[in-house]
Amino acid sequence: MDKRFSTAWNEHRTSTATKRGNMAPEQMAYGPRDGGALPPPRPLDAIDQDILKILQGDGRASIRSVAERVHVSRANAYARINRLVEDGVIRGFSARVDHERAGHGTSAYITLKIVQNTWRTVREQLRQLPGASHIALVGGDFDVLLLVHTPDNRALRELVLTRLQAIPEVLSTRTLLVFEEEDLEPDG
Repeated sequence: MDKRFSTAWNEHRTSTATKRGNMAPEQMAYGPRDGGALPPPRPLDAIDQDILKILQGDGRASIRSVAERVHVSRANAYARINRLVEDGVIRGFSARVDHERAGHGTSAYITLKIVQNTWRTVREQLRQLPGASHIALVGGDFDVLLLVHTPDNRALRELVLTRLQAIPEVLSTRTLLVFEEEDLEPDG
């Protein structure tokens, strides 16, 4: 569970969530209860798919509104969402950020060629980079695709030339400056 919020906020959220039909953070499952591995994937029916679309469009949707929109009881919607979280289908809930308005107006995809069998080491170092928002191990002409958001070109240059190229396992980089971007919103 996310411990960033104060106890008072969680108590307030729990009481207001109960009144509105929302699921408070402490009411939501955050993965397997025993701390072990995730269960094998189960097939998702049409209602589960509809719930996912609704929550992708509005992660703050109340249990009541989700239940009404998929035509099931609140208890059924709650149980389904909890199962989707416990099964690892839903990995979390977050805000979609306009990076430019948030002061990070320069975005770039950076491709990296890395030393063979160093993915885990490199990934851990990339996670620490300021502005890194997506990291993927890929096949093809390069090994890693990294998406970063920085305040400006100077910060991007510093990130690439000083931080990335200082990682011993990184053999080469190529920077693709993003001129315009759009998050694709799910239908819902």
